[in-house]
Amino acid sequence: MSVTLFSRYACFAACVLLTLPLLPGSPGLWPLPLIAGLLSLVGVNDLLQTQHAVRRNYPVLGNIRYLIEYIRPEIRQYLLETDDECLPFSSAQRMLVYARAKNQSADKAFGTLHDVYQNGFEFITHSMRPAELGKPEDFRIEIGGPQCTRPYSASIFNISAMSFGSLSANAIRALNQGARLGGFAHDTGEGSISPYHREHGGDLIWEIGSGYFGCRSDDGRFDPERFASQARNAQVKMIEIKLSQGAKPGHGGILPKNKITAEIAATRGVSMDRDCVSPARHSAFSTPRELLGFVARLRELSDGKPVGFKFCLGHPWEFMGIVKAMLETGILPDFIVVDGKEGGTGAAPLEFSDHVGVPLREGLLFVHNTLVGAGLRDSIRLGVSGKIISAFDIASVLAIGADWANSARGFMFAIGCIQSQSCHTNRCPTGVATQDPLRQRALVVPDKAERVRNFHRNTLKALAEIVAAAGLERPAQLEPRHLLRRLSESEIRQYAQLHAFLKPGELLGERIDSEFYARMWRMARADSFEPAPFA
Repeated sequence: MSVTLFSRYACFAACVLLTLPLLPGSPGLWPLPLIAGLLSLVGVNDLLQTQHAVRRNYPVLGNIRYLIEYIRPEIRQYLLETDDECLPFSSAQRMLVYARAKNQSADKAFGTLHDVYQNGFEFITHSMRPAELGKPEDFRIEIGGPQCTRPYSASIFNISAMSFGSLSANAIRALNQGARLGGFAHDTGEGSISPYHREHGGDLIWEIGSGYFGCRSDDGRFDPERFASQARNAQVKMIEIKLSQGAKPGHGGILPKNKITAEIAATRGVSMDRDCVSPARHSAFSTPRELLGFVARLRELSDGKPVGFKFCLGHPWEFMGIVKAMLETGILPDFIVVDGKEGGTGAAPLEFSDHVGVPLREGLLFVHNTLVGAGLRDSIRLGVSGKIISAFDIASVLAIGADWANSARGFMFAIGCIQSQSCHTNRCPTGVATQDPLRQRALVVPDKAERVRNFHRNTLKALAEIVAAAGLERPAQLEPRHLLRRLSESEIRQYAQLHAFLKPGELLGERIDSEFYARMWRMARADSFEPAPFA
């Protein structure tokens, strides 16, 4: 017992003994005793505090445990992780973005780092007669259905939703200036349109969340007059209603009050003395029919601009209920953005990040199939967001059914994010996700704006090379047969073979070949998000 006691307090006792030379009249060099004296005070505090048992039992020494725990993510990221270990983005993925953002070569020598015989490996087949290389600047798509009078020609690769407040003013400036230089769109996120979104005049997709920031009344409800005054601005090209986000679907969002500045409060129309809360559900509608009525109202208030919604797929019958409401009311959104549960820049409860929501590809496939089966796919554009980094990421979602792709964290890497995963703490080390004026001063806008443009241009250039290698002229020609997945050491299948793809109008006929789609269609209701009781 005495030996155990000695080992527990040996470090603390040594610090106390080494402090003795600091006593009046005692000889000794002052730096060492001074350090020992400070550690002795730490040890006394450890003995007196009541929150950490390890520190009470091992004064001074026990703090090493908490220090290592504190810096563990950095040690793992920089010293221990392999190039292809995704936490949540691998070193290879981050280096790819950094290289393209800096206009450096991203080519690699000596073969792939991937195990091409591992289950789940994916690739795109190439043609023995490659096509001519397309022009990346021509990779655009017109968004705006038959009920839209002011369609928008969008790039097939854009900046996904990230709000001012979550990101710093300089980050927003750099992203928007880069979007203007590169000719692509910048989604505002649900935090509304800040002065920094307007400073450089880049195209905006205005996201309207459940908090109705930028278009809310004093009691937090939707204000049509405030909406119209902003939506009709020429810089706003599309309106996106956020139903849910992949990071925490069904949870709502919180901007901590310690990150709310006077500018954020003015931009969002909220108070500075409490956390800024986005409710988990909208107050402007409560049924599929009412949602579409809200879409039509926003389209009218914005003077005919494209209006759509973004969501992470949850209960399948709920989206099918929206589609049934489209058929009944004749009101169509101009676009739908499918967000994957892969998450994004927003902090979320671990259980939501890990276990709530449908992954991007499965969500995209279901939404695409449902629109095809209802005969509506040609009238509605599909975008996606969720861990899109490389040209292959874009090509793979286009092959499954998307019309364009958005990236949030990819463009964050382009402006300097190092994946410290401290976005919610206001202590971002690179000035990207913080409101600290000294920290964000490190982010130099003109330099980072060029990197945003470079990342976009070089990624689409790589996509053009993939498309040409597949023997195609345009990214829109990619199909499920072009994307393959390894299932085992001896089996590879095309996505066209792996999944059921509905025929145009199949959901409207008497026979639906897929039992899953048939059952979900029976459960769907246009008048409620609840499932049909007889299904």
